[in-house]
Amino acid sequence: MAGLTFKLHPLVIVNISDHYTRVKSQMNSPALLSGNTDSNGGDASQQSVASRVYGCVIGMQRGRTVEIFNSFELLYDPSTHSLDRPFLEKKQELYKKVFPHFYILGWYSTGSDAQESDMHIHKALMDINESPVYVLLNPSINHTQKDLPVTIYESELHVIDGIPQLIFVCSSYTIETVEAERISVDHVAHLKPSDGGSAATQLAAHLTGIHSAIKMLNSRIRVLHQYLLAMQKGDIPCENSLLRQVSSLLRRLPAIESEKFQDDFLMEYNDTLLITYLAMFTNCSSTMNELVDKFNTAYDRHSRRGGRTAFI
Repeated sequence: MAGLTFKLHPLVIVNISDHYTRVKSQMNSPALLSGNTDSNGGDASQQSVASRVYGCVIGMQRGRTVEIFNSFELLYDPSTHSLDRPFLEKKQELYKKVFPHFYILGWYSTGSDAQESDMHIHKALMDINESPVYVLLNPSINHTQKDLPVTIYESELHVIDGIPQLIFVCSSYTIETVEAERISVDHVAHLKPSDGGSAATQLAAHLTGIHSAIKMLNSRIRVLHQYLLAMQKGDIPCENSLLRQVSSLLRRLPAIESEKFQDDFLMEYNDTLLITYLAMFTNCSSTMNELVDKFNTAYDRHSRRGGRTAFI
């Protein structure tokens, strides 16, 4: 597969990151951390092994260009180096029904570097793809690193001590996006706070603003209600113009206790949430598109200066 051009879609990176985050959260759950470790710390080592995730990457190859579009999870036992073949075949069959032009191009995992044991799963997939691609995501955070923590490996046959062996060789790649992916990535980027706060902090601020608006509306309705009561008691003179405005306002409101109102209200509420969601996607798509263009420009300049040898 030497000399191939790799194009990686952001959806693959998001899928791998999501897979790793879910597994890590499950391993750190209180049920696993309370009273389940032996005196030798056996569960700690199991947790370290289980924190790695495995899956397949799918896409298509046009000539010498390999484009990785999507991925799905694999059931892999690191202790026996065995794949759940029925699960893999079922997943492959389901994806073929939706994406008939996509093929299994290789697999993915997480870690700081390719390990010797990774060759077991690599060889296990060679009956599906004779030259599988290995996508490795480094989940550790390095604030000084400017490049994406993703490495793509090809396998090459080298003769070592007179014995032919497969080894992993780094390959360069570029980020390729389509419009639907830009929307999703924009949403993920929008959730990341720019001021150092958390997404929960932003949500709390949003809910606080909604609460303040509802509180102000309630106070104004209360003032209007008290004014009408005083008018009814005769404490203040009756103003027909104001009564007509109040009557017009009340006729616009549906019967709150009716079943039809509840159905219509939930429908309008869900539509409002959907419109807000789509508006946020639209707002973020332009920014992420500019970011991807800048990254590709910087990457092309770096490739022209360093050449392919910089990635091997």
